[in-house]
Amino acid sequence: MHSFEELSKQFTEKFSTRHFPEQPASLYDPNEYFLSLGGKRVRPILCLMGNELFDEIVPDAWLVATAIELFHNFTLIHDDIMDKAPLRRNMPTVHEKYGESTALLAGDVMLVVAYDYLNKIKSEHQRKIINLFNKTAKEVCEGQQLDMDFEQKESVHLDEYIHMIALKTSVLLAGSLKMGALLGGASKGNQEDIYAFGRELGIAFQVQDDYLDAFGDPAKFGKQVGGDIMANKKTFLVIKALESGTPAQVKELRRLMQENPSDKVERVLTLFREGGVDKWAFDLKEQYINSAFGHLDNIAVLSGRKQPLRDLAHFLVQRDY
Repeated sequence: MHSFEELSKQFTEKFSTRHFPEQPASLYDPNEYFLSLGGKRVRPILCLMGNELFDEIVPDAWLVATAIELFHNFTLIHDDIMDKAPLRRNMPTVHEKYGESTALLAGDVMLVVAYDYLNKIKSEHQRKIINLFNKTAKEVCEGQQLDMDFEQKESVHLDEYIHMIALKTSVLLAGSLKMGALLGGASKGNQEDIYAFGRELGIAFQVQDDYLDAFGDPAKFGKQVGGDIMANKKTFLVIKALESGTPAQVKELRRLMQENPSDKVERVLTLFREGGVDKWAFDLKEQYINSAFGHLDNIAVLSGRKQPLRDLAHFLVQRDY
């Protein structure tokens, strides 16, 4: 069994090749530029780990992992346009560097090339893989739309937010694991458990991300804490504070969100602490990670084969950056 780090090194070596034609350079070079910015490549590695959980890694798993990484980067290019983000991994985004119209086309063609890799699969499971890939892709788009819808809503309930996060973030983690498991010959029950493991892990990851944005150490987190607060994002923390705070706390939080005073972050964090939102977020994360590990425990393979996934899950939800 390989660790995440070992598989990441192998995947990065295989992935670091040109995926697009030379011409027209004005269309394809932006994608090569974006892929060169790197990233953690978590999703494709999960596909490989899902495969190795049940069998030796098969050649088709590398093709599916590549398709997953291309799809993920396609979503990032378009997300950056929607968010009007100037930087990605501290470098100019595609639309910032090459213009919005080119970025839209570059993202589109990246998705098309992802399907080129899926079409190379020789496995008898190719149809199932493509069906799951398509289902996952549609759900990611649904999650992104709900996220944008929530920006316009005055209040969002916790269950609505969790549903949105499951679509926007979790299903791609879950789907990546399940696609790998499919190629490894996993039974239907094992496929369902590894999918559920990925889904719950994704939600725990987002809870941790929201928490770190508010309470993380900026020296470790790599960016100024409180960015979500300044942007009035409806995170797990804000939703909980609005749902469970005292009338006075809720009134003050809404006022701070509307007026944006210079000490807004500090005052919102004080409200979070007074309402116990920081402890609640930690407990919620633990609830989801425990649920994830319950599904991992259910998978009918030798316990030792599960250790790389267990180690990765611990890293993702216990990181402080």
